[in-house]
Amino acid sequence: QVQLVESGGGLVQAGGSLRLSCAASGIILKINKMAWYRQAPGKQRDLVAYIADDGGIDYTDSVKGRFTISRDNAQNTVYLQMNSLRPEDTAVYYCYADVVVYHDYRVYDYWGQGTQVTVSS
Repeated sequence: QVQLVESGGGLVQAGGSLRLSCAASGIILKINKMAWYRQAPGKQRDLVAYIADDGGIDYTDSVKGRFTISRDNAQNTVYLQMNSLRPEDTAVYYCYADVVVYHDYRVYDYWGQGTQVTVSS
């Protein structure tokens, strides 16, 4: 029905930058919130940043001033620009979208497959 495909993860040294992308496709009528979560080994999946359809944005405290979330509504794509990366940012990053679908006009949650971000010290 709806697929989220992430790209842009990889290995980077501390202080470096990466840009994650997540493109949504399928029977999409409207996307409400889009977000990035991350999960480090042995830890729970936590919210990193979200962006609402009206442009409202919020970040978890540990990434404020370093990460920037943005979206292209025409392309159903969300981005996460990550600067000044730290080893503690190492995790699998997951894209999330809150989608109204065509066939029943209901709202469903969708997740991407995850992309690994590794920051070396």
